[in-house]
Amino acid sequence: MRNRNVHIVSLGCPKNQVDSEVMAASLAGSGFTIVPTPDDADIILVNTCAFILPAKEESIDEILRMAELKKTGKCSRLVVTGCLPQRYGKSLAREMPEVDLFLGTGELPSIAGRLEKLMQDSPPSSRSVVGQPTFLMNAGHSRLLSTPFYSAYLKIAEGCSNWCSYCVIPAIRGKARSRQVNDILKEAERLAAGGVKEVIITAQDTTAYGRDLKGKPSLAVVLRELAGIKELRWIRLLYTYPANLTKEILETVAEENRICNYLDIPIQHVDDDILKAMHRKGGSRIIKESVAAARSIIPEVALRTSLIVGFPGETRAGFNRLLSFVRETRFDHLGVFEYSREEETPAASFPAQVTKKTKENRRRLVMEEQAMISHEINRSLVGSHQEILIEGRSDIPGYDFTGRCRRQAPDIDGITYVKGKNLTAGTIVTGAITAGEEYDLFAETSEI
Repeated sequence: MRNRNVHIVSLGCPKNQVDSEVMAASLAGSGFTIVPTPDDADIILVNTCAFILPAKEESIDEILRMAELKKTGKCSRLVVTGCLPQRYGKSLAREMPEVDLFLGTGELPSIAGRLEKLMQDSPPSSRSVVGQPTFLMNAGHSRLLSTPFYSAYLKIAEGCSNWCSYCVIPAIRGKARSRQVNDILKEAERLAAGGVKEVIITAQDTTAYGRDLKGKPSLAVVLRELAGIKELRWIRLLYTYPANLTKEILETVAEENRICNYLDIPIQHVDDDILKAMHRKGGSRIIKESVAAARSIIPEVALRTSLIVGFPGETRAGFNRLLSFVRETRFDHLGVFEYSREEETPAASFPAQVTKKTKENRRRLVMEEQAMISHEINRSLVGSHQEILIEGRSDIPGYDFTGRCRRQAPDIDGITYVKGKNLTAGTIVTGAITAGEEYDLFAETSEI
């Protein structure tokens, strides 16, 4: 059992994090030991993201940082998995000789066997193994959770068939393919039995769920079934495409108490010319109708969105329409990406590319506007009572604990600082909101 300690670095989105957890469980089940720090690892595995340029740069920087540990530390093997190898294939093997093995996204099920062979001191026949991205996890794949014990992501589908003009995900992850409803429920029940109280529904496009399955079960069906698992307290929904956000989905969120009144609706833009060039379905009318319907049907819904600024052809007038929409719509949470010119996407060859300085300025303007909106919304919550999932200790004087309310998703939204006594991570308490800042809330429990 010597030389079998593995450290996994997981980069990118929650969907990639689930992949890392599947690999960790597979390795642990095959006699490898997953260790928390790279210094203690015989094998370092970097699960990469390659969605946009900053993600690629982060992945490469992390690979090179781990390669230095391979030179100076205990590590003898460096393995790179995920989107970066899937996208760039054998060119990485030529450019990064310090890496022992590159594995594409379809190699998740074979990870233990690949590492077994790698540790036999004989070099692999090929340092780059990249096939078709057809893998779809199921409930038979165990996961070693990297999230806190009380919260977990639940990936209901893989791949994407939207083919937005700026996006490489369909090429990296393959076409959209959904898990069976019963399979999703089986995994959710296992997570709940293990102490998970919050499941966060994720996929490249959760509203596309079921279109490829016999009978075409909808996302609403999955949500209603999940809401029947009594051990689950919160069910949170991410990545809902506005054109496919049906009344049935919205009514299901509103009707089921266990589903958080929270929706992540990535709209990307609101100018119709830009949306058409992005190959986004529905246009500005659908976006506005989806937002209005969500607010009409779901009481006190918290809305998150993501935007892209500086897309080719984005004029000052087009950007101003986006900025005005942000002011008028008043999303609770909002993230902004600068357009990244990705090779092998249609948008990379579009005319009227926007300068980096202009993209930076436009992102700053939107985020400044959003900071004021978020601050005002958070201040308006003062006096309200919110369920809060306690996550740990705080270093804020007078507020000894941190947590999140139903309005806050992990890692992407703010947190809630809580004044209370003897609170335990993983418990859900009710607190009165006493203050609100730009992104964070402050609350007080009844027992202080």
